[in-house]
Amino acid sequence: MIDSSVLRTLLPLGRDGDGWEPVTAGESGAAVFRSDDGSRYAKCVPARQVASLEAERDRVAWLHAQGAPGAQVLDWRITDAGACLVTSTVEGVPADRVPAATLHAAWETIADAVRRLHDLPLQSCPFSRDLRQTFATAREVVARGAVNPEFLPVEQQDTPPEELLARLAPQVEGRLAQEAAQAVVCHGDLCLPNIVLDPTTWTVAGFIDLGRLGRADPYADLALLLATARETWADDRQADDAEEMFARRYGTALDRDRERFYLHLDPLTWG
Repeated sequence: MIDSSVLRTLLPLGRDGDGWEPVTAGESGAAVFRSDDGSRYAKCVPARQVASLEAERDRVAWLHAQGAPGAQVLDWRITDAGACLVTSTVEGVPADRVPAATLHAAWETIADAVRRLHDLPLQSCPFSRDLRQTFATAREVVARGAVNPEFLPVEQQDTPPEELLARLAPQVEGRLAQEAAQAVVCHGDLCLPNIVLDPTTWTVAGFIDLGRLGRADPYADLALLLATARETWADDRQADDAEEMFARRYGTALDRDRERFYLHLDPLTWG
């Protein structure tokens, strides 16, 4: 956790006397604040995390320059003790906070927005989140014993992470070939909380938390999106119908084995 005295040097002065309120949501470990007028967010990190926050800043700026919906970089502050990234607020409601009926109404527009993100020119994206890098991260997290069991599927929470990683390893070469053939610009953490909906039109107002954006297999996004949406749907039948609808709108036939691989790999990369 970043020291309060460091925060005072990093947070920019408020506009017209406004201040900053801490935000408790989120799992990155950063100190996150929202301005009193609601127009800006500030994310502050200690010195050891500056490089990752700088990478997030560059991704936010790049995606905004592509015309994709999302935040805009407003300020960047760095000292020997840490750094602070200030971005504009993406106004709306996170997609995990709406009921199933509302998510259903927004579902095709979410598929459209994801398709547009994945259709951004791959060659112009300077960031990579490829499988070799991701699997290496998983190895490092598992080796440190840093896997959070709460991030794992319920049926895997009593299985040693080393065993979970070993189950995935034989698939890597085949998944690398798929990625090489079909890579897209991925969000990298495309769960429902990172999709903000316009509460009037239920279209996508923007994508947030872009620290993992980069070139990758589309299933790195699709697996997380479909899995987190299942937590909103009323039952398995509604979830199955929604996934078929998404696949038609997005323009793919879902590959369940590929989806499962990325869904099981992702929890091993956080720590």
